Amino acid sequence: MIAGPIDKIASGGELARFLLALKVVLSANEPPKTLIFDEVDSGVGGAVAAAVGARLARLGKKMQTLVITHSPQVASNGDHHLKIEKYQSGEQMLSSTVGLSEDERLEEIARMLAGDEITEAARSAAAQLLKGDR
Repeated sequence: MIAGPIDKIASGGELARFLLALKVVLSANEPPKTLIFDEVDSGVGGAVAAAVGARLARLGKKMQTLVITHSPQVASNGDHHLKIEKYQSGEQMLSSTVGLSEDERLEEIARMLAGDEITEAARSAAAQLLKGDR
């Protein structure tokens, strides 16, 4: 492999996993009060996203973590789920944040899987993700 700057030779998924590993190692000596991960799962999906979600969940048992994600595999590993939505009011773009109940969380994971047309299959898959071994 040719050596070079990591941002030039690594894929988005490799960069995301590198950042996760780096934060875990750096927090081992002097843990921060909160770790924030903004789309650390970028460029990954499926089994890799599930593994990232599981690692973040384990980290969350030791310290407070806040994870921003578009991945249902990652989101399903959290203890709490906040939904952030952007909307336009006049000429301003605003955002809102709301905590989700268990039922709302199931619907949101299903929406993340299926898009706006949520099917029973998507709800079933969401339920399986939420039921995962945590």
